[in-house]
Amino acid sequence: MFALKIPVFKICCHPLRTIRDMHIKRVELYKKCCHILGVEESADQNTIRRAYIDLVKKVHPDSGMAEASQERFQEVDEAFKLLQEKFAKNRRGIYEDEEEEVPDIRHTAPQHRQYLSFDGMGVGNPFQRQKQYQQIKAMKAQERVLKHRIDKSQAGEKTIMKKGTFFKNHAIKTKYGFDRLVEDYIQEAMSKGDFNNLRGTGKPLTHAQQQNPYLDFTTHKLNKILIDNGFTPEWITLQRDIREALEQLKKNITAERCYFGEYPLVEMELQKWQDLLQKYDYEVQQINKNIDKYNLIVPILQNQFFRVNLQKIAEKILKDPDIPRNQKRPQMAVDNPRSSAEQGKSDLLSFLGSWF
Repeated sequence: MFALKIPVFKICCHPLRTIRDMHIKRVELYKKCCHILGVEESADQNTIRRAYIDLVKKVHPDSGMAEASQERFQEVDEAFKLLQEKFAKNRRGIYEDEEEEVPDIRHTAPQHRQYLSFDGMGVGNPFQRQKQYQQIKAMKAQERVLKHRIDKSQAGEKTIMKKGTFFKNHAIKTKYGFDRLVEDYIQEAMSKGDFNNLRGTGKPLTHAQQQNPYLDFTTHKLNKILIDNGFTPEWITLQRDIREALEQLKKNITAERCYFGEYPLVEMELQKWQDLLQKYDYEVQQINKNIDKYNLIVPILQNQFFRVNLQKIAEKILKDPDIPRNQKRPQMAVDNPRSSAEQGKSDLLSFLGSWF
């Protein structure tokens, strides 16, 4: 009888150690990619692209060069893709953790590279796995949008983006940063006149346009309840009060200007003009107090007001050539100087005379 010999394969190292050796730190991976492409670690994107093109011309299997190799070409191509992905993320403000363990470039055999597509997600043939991968990406994107909205509602005004792993430490950049960017674009378009002569200007919105499609349903309902109950934000009412008070102040000073002479005023008239302005000091103080309160709560920085300077307003009114001047001030009616006692005495005498 012949003894059946079964070959025995010896494992050179522990399986867990083998898996661990297939991963390196992200910073080491980028250094290795730069070494493969033959560029410095501080090289920019254009330098890396030129180095990649030069290498591909030499190592491509169809190049006919002595250095042509399928394995070498795949290694160069993978290194270039990883560096391009890093530059793309940095342009969007995404900075990953450089100490994170990531798979090495040559972490598996080439015959298994097909299973590395779609981040290893899904089962079945490539078409089925691609469809499942797209569904998973859509679900993750929806979760991130929801998390972003929650973080935005809870973030403070001074909250800034934290550096580190994008998926772990990604906080809202600024609470109103995106809103301010949108407002800047709107103001720029208004200054260019893009909103002039729009169809339906000055007309109420239709029922179909009452809900903002980019606003979540809960916020829309809360705004609708406030509007239906006649609620107006405080900064809007303050803005209206400030404008009305300022217009009334200018109107009152303009009405007094016609009783003075040509500018510059003589010394006597200048003193009377300063005495007149002192009557409006308290009114100006109240306007400035409302302006300070308004500037603290207004959500749009471009809508803030400057404090009122009474002297500048009066100086501008004095120089206005369209306001009439040197008019006579109307005389007030003078009452009879008799005292109340004399008036009462004359009434008593007339009453007694009527009896005799």
